[in-house]
Amino acid sequence: QPPTTPRPLHAHRINDPLRLRPAHPNPRLHADLPVAGRKRRRLCCRKHKSIPARAFALVHWHLYTQRMALSKLHRIIDPEVSEGSKMPGVGSKVKLLTWERLMGDRDVVHRWQEALALMASPSNIPPSLRELSALSDEIWYLAGDTSVDSSWYTKRASLSSIYAASELFMTTDKSEGYEETRAFMERRFGDVQAVGGAVGSFGQWVGFNARAGLNVLRSKGVRI
Repeated sequence: QPPTTPRPLHAHRINDPLRLRPAHPNPRLHADLPVAGRKRRRLCCRKHKSIPARAFALVHWHLYTQRMALSKLHRIIDPEVSEGSKMPGVGSKVKLLTWERLMGDRDVVHRWQEALALMASPSNIPPSLRELSALSDEIWYLAGDTSVDSSWYTKRASLSSIYAASELFMTTDKSEGYEETRAFMERRFGDVQAVGGAVGSFGQWVGFNARAGLNVLRSKGVRI
């Protein structure tokens, strides 16, 4: 029996390659390709735009939970006073509650500049300001403020200014226990005496945060 010789390469080829082609091409398949591409692009754009929204939702949740946690600080709100001691006044409680709220950012302060940038984004400024206003109102309420005159607005505007400035200062504070931030906060409480000064400082905070925040967001690749 003669030895088997290897078959040439072309012998393994399909005799009729056209038989693998569909008998009737589907023109709709080709027509749908551009549509599918556009849909994918829209989904990518929506996903890209939703990233800052999700990040701000986390920031807003942190602000809300930290504000609500203040009501559990009974040692400040309703402290036990020994006989002969004086009950802390409303002003002292406001300072202590403000400081405790700042300390609520200790675990995230290394990322808080990014959070401030998100809050300064044009679409996020209104809810951020509402949350800051709610924080100021909560602190005064927990401290026992019962004023019903025009000072009600003055006090809350002033505290908003103090907290916002102290929060910004804290993001760059490297001192142990944030001692420099506390000293800065104490100075702000001493400086802010009138609503005019408070509103001026608050406006500066909004302007600075808006400019700095947009720059940070752009550096992160967000199209704004």
